[in-house]
Amino acid sequence: MSTVLSIAATGMAAQSLNVEVIANNIANINTTAFRQSRAEFTDLIYQPEHLPGVSSRGQNATVPEGAMVGLGVRTAAVRNLQIQGTLNNTGNPLDLAITGRGWFQVTSPDGTILYTRAGDLSTNANGQLVTQDGYLISPAIVIPSNALSVTVNQTGIVSVTLAGQTQPQQIGQLTLANFANEGGLLPVGNNNFQATEASGQPIAGVPGDPGFGTISQGYLEASNVDPVKEITDLITAQRAYEMNSKVVQAADQMEQTLTKNLG
Repeated sequence: MSTVLSIAATGMAAQSLNVEVIANNIANINTTAFRQSRAEFTDLIYQPEHLPGVSSRGQNATVPEGAMVGLGVRTAAVRNLQIQGTLNNTGNPLDLAITGRGWFQVTSPDGTILYTRAGDLSTNANGQLVTQDGYLISPAIVIPSNALSVTVNQTGIVSVTLAGQTQPQQIGQLTLANFANEGGLLPVGNNNFQATEASGQPIAGVPGDPGFGTISQGYLEASNVDPVKEITDLITAQRAYEMNSKVVQAADQMEQTLTKNLG
């Protein structure tokens, strides 16, 4: 019975983690450019009663199918789903959304290069484009203090119209980064991700180049979380947890009955 209890315990632990992942998705429904996560599981090792293809009654009586008893489940991964979120019109000229593949490159205070899809940008005291956490956009772009308007086209060219001038003046070029395996990026919070060995090295490019998305000024990418699906998954996980709990109760009752009969 102890084996049954341990198997059911792995199922309860797996569904508990599943609920945590779903809860985090639901909590971030309104987080700009949030990437939905999905818990993925795999079966554990198997305990053989007898192996397939091995004879227990002589060489000419090969068993066609074995008897392998699984010992539970374990977490294989919590996958970040890199699905495009819908674009919401904000009208703010410093709100930028990426349509297609690509990540904004930002520099944290300690000099680490991070990557984000959240384009709700602002300017700091020096006129530099920064994220909501004050992280500098890389390569750096400085908006002059006397700029009357800021324009960012689909290919990431940043132009401003200055006081006393009629023609826009180009002041910088936004670039994007791509990865061979976006799922391998490490989420570090605040809508930021960090490159890892699994993601591969970043490949920088200009928006609109082959394999890179384009920039939409005045828009923000919404979270890609589907509320209906998350609620459905939550109910499924809750039921699965309850079923594993029932297995624990049944195993406990069976053990009590066995002990009573033997006693």
